[in-house]
Amino acid sequence: MVKGYAIGRAAIMGAAALEVNHYRIQDDDVEAECQRLQRAIEVAAQELQTLIDTLPADAPLEMGPLLEVHRLLLEDPMLSQQAGEFIRERHYNAEWALTTQGQILAEQFLAMEDDYLRERGADIRQVIERVLRVLSGSTSLLTNLESVNDSNDPLIVVARDISPGDMLRLREGRFAAFLTDLGGPTSHTAIVARSMNVPAVVALGHLRSLVRDGDMLVADGSSGVVLVNPSPKVLAEYRERQADYLRERKELESLRDAPAVTLDGFNIKLEANIELPEEAQMALDAGAEGIGLFRSEFLFMGRPDLPTEEEQYLAYAAVVKTMAGKPVTIRTLDIGSDKTLDGDATVATNPALGLRAIRYCLAKPELFATQLRALLRATVHGHVRILIPMISHMHEVRAALQAIEAAGRELNARGVPYTRNYSVGAMVEIPAMAIAIEPFVEALDFLSIGTNDLIQYTLAIDRGDADVSSLYDPMHPAVLRLIAHTINAGERAGKPVAVCGEMAGDARVTRMLLGLGLKEFSMHPQQLLDVKKEIRQAHSNALRVKVAAALNRAQRIDLSDLS
Repeated sequence: MVKGYAIGRAAIMGAAALEVNHYRIQDDDVEAECQRLQRAIEVAAQELQTLIDTLPADAPLEMGPLLEVHRLLLEDPMLSQQAGEFIRERHYNAEWALTTQGQILAEQFLAMEDDYLRERGADIRQVIERVLRVLSGSTSLLTNLESVNDSNDPLIVVARDISPGDMLRLREGRFAAFLTDLGGPTSHTAIVARSMNVPAVVALGHLRSLVRDGDMLVADGSSGVVLVNPSPKVLAEYRERQADYLRERKELESLRDAPAVTLDGFNIKLEANIELPEEAQMALDAGAEGIGLFRSEFLFMGRPDLPTEEEQYLAYAAVVKTMAGKPVTIRTLDIGSDKTLDGDATVATNPALGLRAIRYCLAKPELFATQLRALLRATVHGHVRILIPMISHMHEVRAALQAIEAAGRELNARGVPYTRNYSVGAMVEIPAMAIAIEPFVEALDFLSIGTNDLIQYTLAIDRGDADVSSLYDPMHPAVLRLIAHTINAGERAGKPVAVCGEMAGDARVTRMLLGLGLKEFSMHPQQLLDVKKEIRQAHSNALRVKVAAALNRAQRIDLSDLS
C-alpha cells in the first residue's frame, strides 16, 4: 500500500493479456510461428528501449532501471528460446508457448523467500503481456477516457497489474490513485506510486472484475480500504479525511531538517532503505542520515549474465557519492538456491532454508569476491558498511571477513585504490543468531535486525502463504524478546544496532521499538517523517520501563498504552 486518500472515477485497464487462445499448429507452420514470436519480442524490446531513451526529465528516478530490467528479460534465452522449443516440440501457437514458459519462470520466482525477489515474478508476467499486445496488434491500456468520465473528477486506475512501461504512459494522465489485483509492497506499482506520491492499494484480489468504468471510488492507501459507489454521507466523510491528511503531510514537511530527538534528549538515527542507486537522492531529500540498507540484488536479477566488478563498483560508488559523507550500508547478494544466477533453474527442496544469501555467496567464491572488490573500491568515495545477510554460525562470519581481506589483497596486487573506510556487519534474521548474539557482536562492527525474516523464522510462518499469513505477528512476545536481546547486547558491547525491516517504517510501532532501546531505524524514504514525528513526541526512558515490564511478564504489548 502507498499512503494517502484518493476520490475519483474508475478507469479500468484492459482485460488480462495472459488470457490467450490455445491451439496447435501444423508442421509446415512451425518456423513461421517461431519467427512471429521472435519478431514480437524484438518489437516489444524496441518499445522499451524507446521509452528508456525518451524518458522525460521529471520521470520517477526508478523508472529507467525498471524499464531496463524488462528489456533485459526479453533478451534472456530462458524466455525466448524455451518458448520456441514449445512451438517446435509441442506445436503450441506462439501465445500459448510464451505464456507456458512465462508461468514456469514466474513459479520459480514465487518460490523465493525474499519478498522483493518473489515479486519480481511480476516482471516476467508484465513483459509477456507486452509481447502479447504486440502479437495481437493491441496497444490500448484504458477504455475511452471521455466515456469513463464526463466530469472533472480525478480518475483512479483499476488493473490486474501495472508494468513500469504502463506506469510511464499512465502518469501523463490525471490519475489520482492506482489499484491492482496483484502485487505487494515491493511491486513496481507500489514503488513508482510511492515515488510519485500517489496513493496505491495492491493485492486486492478481484477488484477489477467487481468495478465498472465510471464507478465512484474511494481509495484509502493507509488502511488498504477501497469503497465502490459510496453514499454521499460516506463520500463527504472521506473528503474530510483527505483534506486532513494533506494538511498533516504539509505539517510533516516542516520536520525534514528537524533532529530526531526524543523528549528526554535521546538522539535517534533515521536512515533509508533503497533498492536502486537513483533512490539515494530521494533518501537525502527526505532527510535521511544515511543509507541503512541498499539491496544489491537489483544488479543481478532479470539478466542472463552476471554484473562485472566495474558495473557493480559504478553503482555502489554512485550511491556513496550522492550521500556525500553519510554512511552507506550495502547488503551483499541475498539470493536463494531456488534460482541460481547462472541460469540453472534447479529449485531447492525448501528454498527458505536452503543455499541462500551468505551460504550461496560462500559456495560461489568468485562471484562473492567480485562483489567484495567492487564494494571496497567504493570506499574511496566515502564510508561503506558491508552488510552480510542470513548469518547463523560464527564460521560464516569468519569466512566473510576472510573473503573481504582477500578481496583487499587482490586490489592491492592490481594497484586498484581502496581505503579502510569501511565496517562489516550482519543481518540478525535467524533466531539462532539472536539467541547466541554475544560472539557475533564482538566479531562485527554493527548489526541490523531484519524483522521480516526474523518473524518468519521465529514463528515458522510464511507470510506469503495466504493460508497462514494471518499468524504472522510482529508483536509476538518471542519476536520482541529476540529484538530486545539483540539491542541490549549491542549496547553492552558499544556496537550500533539498527532495525531495517518493515517494522522500522511503521509509525504505529515506533514507540514500542524505542521502548526496546532501539536508536537506529532504517526504512523507505517516504516513511521517515511519520516516524520522526513519533520520536519527537516520545519519552524514551518511560517507554523502556513500560516495554520491559510487559516483556518480563511475556505479555503482548498494548500499543495504546505507549501513546
